[in-house]
Amino acid sequence: MAGRAPHGQNLQPKIIVKKIYVEGHGGHHGGAWKVAYADFVTAMMAFFLLLWLLGATTEKQRKALADYFAPTLIDFKQNSAGSNGVLKGDALSGKDNYPQKATQTGTRSMTVPVEATGGLQVGTGDKGTLKDKRAIALEDQRNFAKMRDTVTEKMRSNTRLAKLANHVRFTATRDGMRIDLLDDADYSMFDVGTTQLVSAADNLIGLIAESIRDLENPIMIRGHTDSLPYGDPLAMNNWMLSSGRAEATRRRLQAGGVPEPRFARIEGVADREPMIAKDPADPRNRRVAITLLYRAGAFGQ
Repeated sequence: MAGRAPHGQNLQPKIIVKKIYVEGHGGHHGGAWKVAYADFVTAMMAFFLLLWLLGATTEKQRKALADYFAPTLIDFKQNSAGSNGVLKGDALSGKDNYPQKATQTGTRSMTVPVEATGGLQVGTGDKGTLKDKRAIALEDQRNFAKMRDTVTEKMRSNTRLAKLANHVRFTATRDGMRIDLLDDADYSMFDVGTTQLVSAADNLIGLIAESIRDLENPIMIRGHTDSLPYGDPLAMNNWMLSSGRAEATRRRLQAGGVPEPRFARIEGVADREPMIAKDPADPRNRRVAITLLYRAGAFGQ
């Protein structure tokens, strides 16, 4: 509005304009509160979900959930042998780790189950490890029976070898068919204290070689002695003698036509496994055992 001019001066009155700006607040101070409220509701939902999980799950399930959100911990446990740290890790005797005693019910095993199959050498062909086990067992039994009958018949037809019938035994074992060549007080396959086969034993092992050379079974040969000691055990002892006689038997079998790759194990056990346990010095404890294994690697497993 215009005011009066001051007296004595011919000046235009000053005009004052007052402007008032009213800012719009978007309805109740804008939308920032909505974001904060949404965060609050989300946090409360997560909180109540956590409370529900704590009440509806077992301790083992909660541990699994916690491990799920810590993948590095899972990897560490998988690569450990039951202990995950000095203070916070599981003990080796933990219930879920490797069993250490009969009362422990861990699911892990330190050994391969008896009926476990598979591996890098698995095959499904005629000679594969997945072939019907019953068919394999029947095939081995037929082969062993045929071999036993062949050796027995040839020994009977040979006057010199017929005298050794009591020195040959055929025994079916868990590992295969074992042929024991035994000594006694009146007969020895080897010259005393040596690895040299006598003539009759050489012919007998040659006969056995003819009977088994066409089979595919791996062969193990084990030498045994009685407990009679040597004067100088450093020069010769029963360990050396039993091993040497097993090797001499292997050489004779190979000379009789048995392929060298079929020999899976050659060993001497001295007097540690006597046949006559009550008398370790009994000459019948001196023997060589030729075992036709069912399959390679079967012995001792």
